[in-house]
Amino acid sequence: MDISEKELKELLKLKKIEKKKSRFSKFIVTLVILLNVVFTAAVLYVFNNVGSEPVTLVAAWFAFTTGELWFLAGIRKKKMEGEYHE
Repeated sequence: MDISEKELKELLKLKKIEKKKSRFSKFIVTLVILLNVVFTAAVLYVFNNVGSEPVTLVAAWFAFTTGELWFLAGIRKKKMEGEYHE
């Protein structure tokens, strides 16, 4: 299996683009986890001072962040299935 220099450069270019995309998804996952920790600390602080928990806000926040992670996982799964079938 012999590949030309041009094909090799193209493969390396595609690999570099894929690596950048992977970094973006890792950044999003890290950001969501960090925001969840900050949100939880803020809710605990408010609960400690007020004595009341914002139940609807907590449910909406975690539903949103969980949904974002599920969508990101779905995108990655589709891409991996596409690579597998090629």
